Amino acid sequence: MSDKALFDVVRDILKRQLTQAEVERINVALGRTIAAAAVTGMKSTHRATEIIHEFEGFRAQAYPDPGSRNGLPVTCGYGSTRHLDGRPIKLGETWTREYAARVFARDLAVFEQGVNTLLKGRPTTQNQFDALVSLAYNIGLDIDDDAHAEGLGDSTLLKHHLAGDYAKARAAFRSWRFNDGKEMPGLVRRREAEAALYGSAS
Repeated sequence: MSDKALFDVVRDILKRQLTQAEVERINVALGRTIAAAAVTGMKSTHRATEIIHEFEGFRAQAYPDPGSRNGLPVTCGYGSTRHLDGRPIKLGETWTREYAARVFARDLAVFEQGVNTLLKGRPTTQNQFDALVSLAYNIGLDIDDDAHAEGLGDSTLLKHHLAGDYAKARAAFRSWRFNDGKEMPGLVRRREAEAALYGSAS
């Protein structure tokens, strides 16, 4: 069953649309299943991991999001926001590098599968895929019912890529440099790195 088909069944049972929070909870549950199985389609390479690790860094102590007004989501390890069992991370928690690596592997598989779903089989180079996975890891997949760009799924960047306009897609990475309306220097540098990878020959 596809993700869309599953969401359709849940909506039919509830007789209403799903909220973003409900979609995210279902995606977490799906993610645990996805990570346990082989990712179908393209897989990211060390290039995606290097960008993610460079800009997320490793944090053994759980910390609030430095750019959001409410400090959410609480993050630990390599930018992870959930435990292996799907529980949200709480301030005061401490992770080992080994545990963080396991959670990162789970998270990476979820984003690889999600980006594959969003690409719909359209032509994509390895470097483009790596850049899109790194971007989605940071801004979210945004696979939901609305057309509001809350992540990669409804973004202008993805629309340009699917249309084959790779120059515009590369330029659109820069749009995702804000957090709660504030330009973040770290996000500026990350978007530059992702855009450069996206535009480079595989």
